[in-house]
Amino acid sequence: METSGKEELLYQQYLTFLLADEEYAIGVQRVKEIIEYAPITKVPRVPAWIRGVINLRGNVVPVVDLALRFGLEERPVTKTSCIVVVEVEQDAERTVMGILADAVNQVIELAAKDIEEPPAFGTQVRLDYLSGMGKLGQKFALVLNVDRVLSANELLTVSSVQTSTVQPESELEGVSESVPGAT
Repeated sequence: METSGKEELLYQQYLTFLLADEEYAIGVQRVKEIIEYAPITKVPRVPAWIRGVINLRGNVVPVVDLALRFGLEERPVTKTSCIVVVEVEQDAERTVMGILADAVNQVIELAAKDIEEPPAFGTQVRLDYLSGMGKLGQKFALVLNVDRVLSANELLTVSSVQTSTVQPESELEGVSESVPGAT
């Protein structure tokens, strides 16, 4: 069956990943890369769902644990755990963040007709975090709206994480003397 150019434009690609035995999807245009899980540097005074930061080619990238963000239990790190690096847009600003995933599944194409409205019940995720439910044969993937999951208030927190982790040396002088046990 041949499709016209207009119908082809209605398809969008999504990266699917697993989190707490559920399949989620993010538009591939927002995904910058997928990296192997690496140690995360914890940052004090941030919400628990911000696991910390990683060094990605010299850039500070905050890492978010969506399981904790959605009120689920913390997931153990396994050999399939990875970090999906995404670009989030709020108020015309772009921020790069990492999303901790149990495993990346596949890239899928969904037509607009294959994305249903999310139900008002039966999901751990707030409805405003979802763009819809993508049909994958007999099951669904929760299509996330990353801009809402990581809303402006959260981005302000993340922005302060990025700023506070890159302090000039002059601000760090004397810190080891004031921290008990530091050498």
